[in-house]
Amino acid sequence: MTDRRFHIRGLTRDGRTFRPSDWAERLAGAMASFRPGGGSGGIAAYIGYSPYCVPQLIDGVKCVLVSDALRGIEPMAWDFVMNFARDNELQVSEVEPGARP
Repeated sequence: MTDRRFHIRGLTRDGRTFRPSDWAERLAGAMASFRPGGGSGGIAAYIGYSPYCVPQLIDGVKCVLVSDALRGIEPMAWDFVMNFARDNELQVSEVEPGARP
């Protein structure tokens, strides 16, 4: 079974740009400790993003690529990310299997 991935786009359902401008980095930063094998602890725990929640820029729009694997590791973290998107009326779409992130 392949891992499902989703893009949370920095556009609301009605097409407005979501603010603040660093929302994607903040959201991914909050998820940085959720990694394969768990958090490493120490100073390394704060370097880099989790592979399950990565900020991206697609066609000039800030996005966050979220892996469904996050749900298996920590369901509350998954719920936090998806509820953030829902509560802020952000566009969410599934990434086609085999598509580049």
